[in-house]
Amino acid sequence: MSAIRVLVAEDQTMILGALAALLEIEKDLIVVGRADTGTAALELALREGPDVLLTDIEMPGMSGLDVAAELKARGSRARVIILTTFARPGYLRRALDVGACGYLLKDAPSSRLAEAIRTVAAGGRAIDPELAAEAWSEADPLTDRERQVLRLADEGLTGEAIARRLSLSEGTVRNYLSEAIGKLGAQNRVEAARLARQKGWL
Repeated sequence: MSAIRVLVAEDQTMILGALAALLEIEKDLIVVGRADTGTAALELALREGPDVLLTDIEMPGMSGLDVAAELKARGSRARVIILTTFARPGYLRRALDVGACGYLLKDAPSSRLAEAIRTVAAGGRAIDPELAAEAWSEADPLTDRERQVLRLADEGLTGEAIARRLSLSEGTVRNYLSEAIGKLGAQNRVEAARLARQKGWL
């Protein structure tokens, strides 16, 4: 049986090195690349064609979810496992929506990580069981556009700047923000962004 080729993406250098070292102990796993940004992870995945991409969510350039979505859109055969500190059901749902096959927390035992890679490489799924049960208890009320506008507002952009960035009218941006605030039961855009981030919806 040939070794499973793994690409590791993590923006913290020490964790990136530790993950690669842990995986290389396993006789049937081989680390074919390391990336410390989402953009680099996408480029390496497209070039190296790994069996499995193990990636964090929040990274410079592109998030792990963005990378997974782009790989899916480009028809890549790489299967994606999200490894994160975010024990948030909303993130898991979004990860599954963009085609991720695994979702594990960083405090899981290393043996579980290796086993998850084997499971996903073989065509299965590897998802933290407690998080999986919780993920379907509360649906994400935001549309993709509402999420996009709210995320930019949370970054401090004005309505005018958001409108320019997304090629929308200021009125449309206000409507999206108003919808998001209403759906989340928030008082303003700041509270709406905080609530959405807590749930993993942002």
